[in-house]
This record gives sequence, C-alpha cells and structure tokens, in this order.
Amino acid sequence: MENTFIPFHRPSVGQPEIDGVVAALKAGWLNSGPRAAQFEEEFRSYVRAPFSLAVNSGTAAMHLALAALGVGPGDEVITTSLTFCATVNCIAHIGAKPVLADVRPDCNIDPDSIAEKLSERTRALVPVHFAGLPCDMDAIWRIARKNNLFVIEDAAHAVGSRYHGSPIGAVGAAQSHASDAVAFSFYATKNLTNGEGGMLTAASQELADKARVLSLNGVSRDAWNRYSECGSWYYETAECGFKYNLSDIQTALGIAQLRQQEDFLTTRTAYANFYNEQFSGIEEVEIPSDSANCRHAWHLYVLKLNLGRLTVTRAQFIDALREKGIGASVHFIPIPKHPFFAPYADDQRNHCPRTVEMYPRLVSLPLYPAMSTAEVERVADGVKSVVERHRSTAMAMAV
Repeated sequence: MENTFIPFHRPSVGQPEIDGVVAALKAGWLNSGPRAAQFEEEFRSYVRAPFSLAVNSGTAAMHLALAALGVGPGDEVITTSLTFCATVNCIAHIGAKPVLADVRPDCNIDPDSIAEKLSERTRALVPVHFAGLPCDMDAIWRIARKNNLFVIEDAAHAVGSRYHGSPIGAVGAAQSHASDAVAFSFYATKNLTNGEGGMLTAASQELADKARVLSLNGVSRDAWNRYSECGSWYYETAECGFKYNLSDIQTALGIAQLRQQEDFLTTRTAYANFYNEQFSGIEEVEIPSDSANCRHAWHLYVLKLNLGRLTVTRAQFIDALREKGIGASVHFIPIPKHPFFAPYADDQRNHCPRTVEMYPRLVSLPLYPAMSTAEVERVADGVKSVVERHRSTAMAMAV
C-alpha cells in the first residue's frame, strides 16, 4: 500500500453509473433524449434553478450563455486572470474582448479590480468560483446593477457550492440570485462527472429557449421532441447555432453521479478538514480560504507555499511529492502566461499583480471521494515530510 501511487484524481464510478449507462444503451436512444430531459429536471431541482440545459461541456454552456445574451463584437467582458483558458476562449469566440481582473487572497476575482477595469464597452462579468468557494457575488451584483451588465457565473468547480444558503446555479429573482446564467462543467475530474458534459442554468425562459436552439445547430426542435410528437419529421433552422447537445449515454452517468453529490461532498469536506488540521500550524504553507457564509464544494484543495521559508521552488516541491508516490497539480497558470494570450500581458489594463505573485505558490493536492482515509493520511504526511526536509535554515534560526 505504501508504494502505491496516489494520483491527483481518480473518478468515483460505481455500480449505479454502470447500471445507468447499460440501461441507456439497451433503451436504443443514444443521442439527446428522455434521459437528457430527466438529467435537466433533476439538476434544476438540485440547484433550485428555474431553467436548465444539458450540454456537452462547461465550455459549451459558457459560450451559449454569452451568445444567447447577445454579447459580441465591440463588447468587453471582465473575468478573472486566474482561470482555465476555456473561460477566456469563450469570450474571444463570440468576438468580444476579454478584460482580466485581479484576484483576492482566496483566489477568487476581486470586485474592486472589476470596478477598476470597467469601461463604456463593458457588457458582462464572468466570475469564476475558484476551487468551489463562491465569489463575493453581492459585490459583483451591485457592480452589475449599477452598470447594467450581464453576470454569467463560471461554476465549473462549484456543483454543490452555496452562497448565503442558496445553491450556486439558483439564478433568478425568486432565488434572490441576481445572475443571468450559470455554467457548470462535468469533465472527468469534476465533482460531478459524465466524462464530458456541462449544464447551463438560466434566469429567464427567453434565455433558456434561445440557448437550447443555439445548442442544436439552430434547429427549433431536437430529434427526441420531433420523434415524441407523433413522429413528426419537420423542423426549422432558426439560428446559426452550434452542436452542443448531450447524449443520453452521458446523461445516464450524470444522473447517477448527481444523486450521490451530497455524499460526495460530505467526504470531500471531511478530507479537506483533515488537511486543514494537519497543515494549519505549519508556517511554510497556507491552507485554503473558506467562508462561514458559503458552502465550499471542495473541488480542489489548494495549498499556498510560503516560498521564503522553503529551500525549494513549487516545481521541486511537486517533484518531491511525486517521489513519495503522491500526484499534485497546479491551478491555474494565469491567462497572460500562455503563449496565445501573450498580448494580454502587454496590455497595462490586464496587469494583475496579486495573481502573478500568487501563481508560483499554488499546489493542488489530491482530494476526491475515491481516496481512502489511509491515502489522505499519506498525502498529509508526505506534505509535512517535504516541508520538514526543505525548511529554510535561515528562517528556522530566526525563529
């Protein structure tokens, strides 16, 4: 057991998922059909959203939301500099200009930085709930209301998260959740996975209907609806759309995962709390931020290294963990550091000093329900051992 490698992620796929997929295969309807509709209904209920749309990725959900809201060329969209490239790609794909805001110490977008980056061309805000910890949405909504802006939440990490008691995804006035749309990802490493997939929740029927048409190549009715409505063959192309719908095979897997989310979250929280207990007294690292007003989904457990107290870089720290049979990762490489986005780094408006300072310190540890308690303990012991071995002598003598 001691020599078994602990990967950064291992999916929790059991008999319910297998049975669901087999049933979908035996049913004979493989593309978007009754299970996709069921998945939308159950997810809508879980997050208390008025409208939902199952799609084939979180990227698709974000792209659809922006397109359906009419954001496009000539517009600016403000998002965080500490996110996966998909967030910014979606903005670029619709022809709008991404503008990067800095982050707070909790790695979430800083509303003060958003306010500094506003211009007369700003049309929408895209906050990202980093690691599963909700952003300061009240402050973001105030900015949006004052400036008549759309808010689209990137909730790729936030299935199960809650903000002031309201689930992330519960858009609409009835839920006192003032965003226009929320985009979720069900990628292989996410808290809820169907291999590849996503969900869009929308505050209005108009937005949901427009997004649904756009997700089906602009066709007014999907194949299942045409089949179920007296076998009608007729359809109309109403928009220049995309191919973003989700198959019943994938949604069968997603339904099984959704029904286990609260159990998964209980395990993730317990493991995160154990890590916090183990690392809280170690001056060489900082434990992740949390909030009493929110429920953290603990998609990621991100340590911050206090590099001045260590004799190794972040890369060397990760290599040392790997030597101990522990996989770790980094979330995220800031947007301006990627070759494609290099022009953003040259634009003074996109300078984000806190993101740049924080990036070399971030290390994501394994955290998922498929881990055993023994594996969680091994990870904690491994981190403490690496810290002990590479503790700065100068800092130790100063103390």
